Amino acid sequence: MTAAMNRRSLLGLGASLGFTVNLFGTQTFAASESDLARKKLVVVICRGGMDGLSVSPPVGDQNYAALRGSIAMGRDQVLVLDDTFGLHPELKSVFALAQKGQARIAPAIASPDRARSHFEAQDVLETGSAQVYGAESGWLNRTLEALTPIRKVEGLSVGTTAPLILRGKVQAASWSPGKGVDETARLPTLLQDLYRSDPLLGPAFARGLETEAMAETAMAAQTSASAMSGPTPAMGAGGQNRGGVETARKLGSTLGGFMTQASGPQIAAVSLDGFDTHASQPGQIATRLAYMDAVLDGLHRGLGPEWKNTVVLVVTEFGRTARVNGTGGTDHGTASTGLILGGALKRGGIVGDWPGLADKALFENRDTAPTLDVRSLFKGVLADHMGVDRAILESKVFPDSANARAVTDLV
Repeated sequence: MTAAMNRRSLLGLGASLGFTVNLFGTQTFAASESDLARKKLVVVICRGGMDGLSVSPPVGDQNYAALRGSIAMGRDQVLVLDDTFGLHPELKSVFALAQKGQARIAPAIASPDRARSHFEAQDVLETGSAQVYGAESGWLNRTLEALTPIRKVEGLSVGTTAPLILRGKVQAASWSPGKGVDETARLPTLLQDLYRSDPLLGPAFARGLETEAMAETAMAAQTSASAMSGPTPAMGAGGQNRGGVETARKLGSTLGGFMTQASGPQIAAVSLDGFDTHASQPGQIATRLAYMDAVLDGLHRGLGPEWKNTVVLVVTEFGRTARVNGTGGTDHGTASTGLILGGALKRGGIVGDWPGLADKALFENRDTAPTLDVRSLFKGVLADHMGVDRAILESKVFPDSANARAVTDLV
């Protein structure tokens, strides 16, 4: 609560999100820091091992149809990006952004882990370490720690529990979408009084109440905007999963509303589950991608003009096998497809290289081979978009990542 009050005071003095003009020498430098204070980053983690060859089917690859068999899609079924790649037909909002140059794919991206274990791969993805259990904190939390001496940056996790990616020395807020507290209940007030003098629980509880208040403000704003613009069309084949998709869109728009508030977070992490598609994959992946697409669409709408200052990264712990299995699904693999979106993104083609799906090109004769370390993507966005010092990226945020060179020219 104190930090939020300080920010509001600074805003009244002509600063933004913890930036004070008279701390620096010139107005020119102040304007640069003010620009950085508006930059936003959202990381969406698709848990379960999202199938990259479904996210962005390489329909132009001559080996794709044979490997995928019964779950292969034709060029006439996908949203065509270029001669090689399309997007899954449920990724309509992502495709619309891609048409504007505001969404790109990284079709062969992976973490350093090769074990194909959900727990181990998610640990490596979220800690940013080169090896399993190589760090106890998340790389997004270490990013907050690196930025704190320069300017105050808030973090927010969306979900029932704070993901490892945002755990660490810096306290980040959390928001779990769901039924709100009864307005007549006195428990929050009683607990606030009880914890007021506690040096740990007092600030933490006050921060939680502030986060809930921000959520109510954001949801009210989005509800008002939706009422003015009329109903949103259903998504999914034949309008399937309408309720889930609309919930997803509201989640995204509320998060966007959070991030546009004066004391709102600049960095957020969102977890989406259900991507472990061992059997009957086409129907499952269509439902999950429709949900993800709606979250991203809602975030785009909720951010409004602030979309131009935003980068969104969609990643997963590993991809899935290139070959279909005997139950119409795929098993744990290696490289997957990452999505990079945002109004701050530069127009361009794929990010990284495409290894192809020839037998000799597959990783261990089964998976899409990785050509891009996910840490390279993270490092590039943090340096060029969020303004994190490159030396600190190498030494503190992603130690032991010298072989993962930062992707440049994305923003």
